Amino acid sequence: MIQKTERANNPILSIIRGNIGIIIVLLLLFITLSFTSDVFLTNDNLITVLRQISINVFLALGMTLVIILAGIDLSVGAVVALSGTLTVGLIVSGGLPVPLAILIGLLLGTALGFLNGCIVTQFKLPAFIVTLATMNVAQGVAYLYSGGQSERIRNEAYTSIGTGQLFGFLPLPVLYMFVLIFIFSVLLNKTKFGTYVYAIGGNREAARLSGVPIKKVEIAVYTLTGLLAAFAGIVLSARMYSGQPSVGQGYEMDAIAACVLGGVSMAGGRGRISGTIFGAMVIGVISNGLNLMGVSSFWQLVVKGIIILIAILVDAQKGKRINLSFKAAKN
Repeated sequence: MIQKTERANNPILSIIRGNIGIIIVLLLLFITLSFTSDVFLTNDNLITVLRQISINVFLALGMTLVIILAGIDLSVGAVVALSGTLTVGLIVSGGLPVPLAILIGLLLGTALGFLNGCIVTQFKLPAFIVTLATMNVAQGVAYLYSGGQSERIRNEAYTSIGTGQLFGFLPLPVLYMFVLIFIFSVLLNKTKFGTYVYAIGGNREAARLSGVPIKKVEIAVYTLTGLLAAFAGIVLSARMYSGQPSVGQGYEMDAIAACVLGGVSMAGGRGRISGTIFGAMVIGVISNGLNLMGVSSFWQLVVKGIIILIAILVDAQKGKRINLSFKAAKN
C-alpha cells in the first residue's frame, strides 16, 4: 500500500503516465532522426532545438489556459511582431532606456490581451472572431510603426536578453522557458485560479452556479496570454538583433498545435501544462529534423497542418468516448 501511495504521489510518474502517448512519439522521432542525421543528437543541435521551441512554449503556455476555457487566441503571433518591433524602435529611434522600452512593449501586449478578454466576455462574442480582428489590428500597427521595414539593434543590454547564456552553455531563452513552465504548472494545478479555469471550461453553467467569477477569470487568462506573447516578441527580437513586423506569422498555429498534440481538448475542460510542453517539443523536433534533411519550409507547413488535423481528429474521438462513458455511468 505504501509503495502504491508513493507512486500515486510521484509527480514524475504522473507526468509520464498522463503523457505516455506523446512521449512514445517523441522517442520515435529521436530514434528516427538520429539515424537520418549525424548532427541531430549533438549537444549544439539539441541546445538549438530547446532555444527554438522556447518561443513556442511562451505562447503555448497562455494558449493552454485559453483552450482549457474552450476559447482560442489567434492574435498571439501578431503581438509577437508588434511588441518586438515597437520595443526595438523605441530603443533605436526613440532613444528610450532599455528597461522602459521593454516595459512599454510588455504593457502593449498585456493591454491587447486585456482587450481581447473584455470584448469576449462583455459582448459574448466568439473568441475566434475577436482575436482574428485584433490579430489584423496588431499586424497593421506593426507595419505602420515600422514602415514595413525591419530595424537593427546593437544594444548589448537588449540583445543579451535573447542571446545571453547561463554558465556559458544554457541560453537565457531556455532558462526563461523553464521558469515559466514551473510558474504556470503551479498556477494551473495548485491554485484556486487554475481550478476556476478547469471548472469554466468543463461546465460553464455549473461554474457560474458555484460562484466562480467567470468574467474575471476569462479576462485574466487572455491578459496573461497577451503578456506572454509580448515577452516572446521581445526575446525573439533580441535574439534576431532586429525588430521585424513580418515575424510571428503562423506562430499562433504552432502554439495551438503544441496544445492539441499535448492533449488539451479544443472543447475545453481538459489539458495539462506537461502535455503542452511535450507537444511543443514534438513540433520543434520535427521542424529541426526537416531542416537538417533540407526539406523546404513550404513542405514543413504541410506537415504541421497534417499534424494539427490528426491531433484534432484524435481529440474529437477521445471526446466522444468520454461522453459515451459519462452517459453510460448516468444510466
